Amino acid sequence: MSIRNLITNPPRLPLIAPSILSADFANLGRDCAASLEAGGDLLHLDVMDGHFVPNLTMGPELCRSLRIALPEAVLDVHLMVMDPAIYVKPFAEAGANHLTFHIEAMPEPERLASDIRKAGMTAGLALNPPTSLDTILPCIESFDLILIMSVNPGFSGQSFIESVLEKSVAIKARLRPDQRLEIDGGVNAQTVESCRDAGCDLLVAASAIFKSPDYNGAITMLRGEACPAR
Repeated sequence: MSIRNLITNPPRLPLIAPSILSADFANLGRDCAASLEAGGDLLHLDVMDGHFVPNLTMGPELCRSLRIALPEAVLDVHLMVMDPAIYVKPFAEAGANHLTFHIEAMPEPERLASDIRKAGMTAGLALNPPTSLDTILPCIESFDLILIMSVNPGFSGQSFIESVLEKSVAIKARLRPDQRLEIDGGVNAQTVESCRDAGCDLLVAASAIFKSPDYNGAITMLRGEACPAR
């Protein structure tokens, strides 16, 4: 299923996106394949430039390697970078299906959303915990997905910031049925029910999946199901 169909006509909700930031990078293909086989719907790739956030992670070549290793996987790329526009073409050519960038990096984001779609991907817009909800509300119609950060971005394993759920509720009320509300950061057994209750229907989880000895059990728990998803 393409990312556009996955977002606009999902086979089930919530969607679960294992975040590869907590995978074993020495065995990345193995871990990513296992997370999808265990019920994950798409893989979340956190791209950090060492400037927008205090960490430096992966780039287009890692995305390309995953596309080759997992040709049917849906690759959800999250740009935490100062200049997201320069990454559109490289990630499209590397096989990304979806590209999210931050309102803090581009206060007038609609043109970039159009460029992302022209490159063959769907477009998402992200909001950091300290950023006012008012900055994103005028823009949400232009995007396929809105991403609420529930930690200050940069590193996996941080504590969940519960106050962002008020933003989630407000944004969810303004979304069309073919738009998704994604949440990323500290999503685990203790916080996921609140995320679902706040309307989040695309849940990103890193440590909760990749640090678990049972990927299927972790994904089943996150989805809120009583039995294995697959």
